[in-house]
Amino acid sequence: MPQSLSSVYVHLVFSTKERRSLIPEESKEELHAYIAKILSSHSCHAIVMNSMPDHIHILYNLSRSTPMAKVAQEVKSASSRWLKNQEGAWHGWQSGYGAFSVSESLLGQVSNYINNQEEHHKKISFQDEFRTLLRKHRIDFDESYVWD
Repeated sequence: MPQSLSSVYVHLVFSTKERRSLIPEESKEELHAYIAKILSSHSCHAIVMNSMPDHIHILYNLSRSTPMAKVAQEVKSASSRWLKNQEGAWHGWQSGYGAFSVSESLLGQVSNYINNQEEHHKKISFQDEFRTLLRKHRIDFDESYVWD
């Protein structure tokens, strides 16, 4: 019997609209659990995620049958609806996102990076972090379109 097999890991990053501090510390665990359910509904497996008040990092295994853009759109739209119901001041996610491939050999490093966001952001802003990720992955970008 023929099989279609894949092993694709994605580091998904996106911020709140206008990078406002809208993700409350007390809602983080619930938000992460909700996003894990969204991923699971698309046959994707959440490996690790962490959020700061103005952005989120999600490392997951991409299903072989669901396009990455569809997963990102579903995660953002469904979690936005959930946050709107939880938090009255919710204004939404930024329009875009960053999606970066991760090799099997670097899963531990990327997981540690995501888990240590609080410490990391004592030294660097989200914008500088995102620019670094884009450059590291050799993604050309126009500053005027990245920060909506």
